[in-house]
Formats: sequence, C-alpha cells, structure tokens
Amino acid sequence: MVTISSVNNNEIINIQGILDSTIYEYFTKLNNGEFTAAAELFSELGILAPPFDKTVQGKKEIAQYLKKEAKGIKSCPEQGKILEQGCLTEYQIKGTVEISQFVFNVEWLIELNSDQEIIMVEVKLTASLEDLFDFK
Repeated sequence: MVTISSVNNNEIINIQGILDSTIYEYFTKLNNGEFTAAAELFSELGILAPPFDKTVQGKKEIAQYLKKEAKGIKSCPEQGKILEQGCLTEYQIKGTVEISQFVFNVEWLIELNSDQEIIMVEVKLTASLEDLFDFK
C-alpha cells in the first residue's frame, strides 16, 4: 500500500486498492492548497469536471479554477479500483469531501495516460438530497 504524508497537516492519505503515486500526489497537493502544483499533474489538454460547474480544460485553467473554488475543501479518498487499464488507466475512487462543517460522499473518476499525467478528473457528488438541503 502506498501512503503519502501531507506536508501542511501531517495527515496520511491511504486509498485502499490504489497504488498509483500520481493519484496520491494529486490529493495531497489539493488538500495542501498547492493548486498550481496539482494542475501541473494534468496533461496539457487535461480536464477537470466538477460536480456543479462547467468542465475546465488545460493546466492554467484548472489551476485558476482550483484557486477560486477549492480553498478550504478537504478531499478524503478512502477506497478505489482500476476500471480499465491500457493506454489510459481509469480509476474509480470513493471517499468524502469536507467543506466547512459538512461532509459529503464523493466519487472521483480519474484517467491517467501512459506518461502518468492526469487526462481527466470527474468529481461526482453522491450525497443524498437531504444532505444537500442540510448544506444550504
């Protein structure tokens, strides 16, 4: 099992079933607020598909989006699996996201190319409607 310790808060990320260091690096940088560094893990035409916003494409655009929208959000990936492996490797990861005092269930679909660059991160909110109403 691979673990990477977050620099800012000394928390260890363990994703059961996932051994890819790029994925660990992505979540660590995201949680540490290193949004430009997180965006650098994407390919030049990489895509970020957040749950309630338009798809964002390109390293610069992803960094700008994360700086604006991801401050104060803590991603807690817990378990995952490989859905497809070949020229692209697709991972499905389940966990939670903490925003302020709220915790939401989330699923990330992450695709990596053979150069270990992120092609796509799709974030799916799997919270119930009741959870969403409580958030408002």
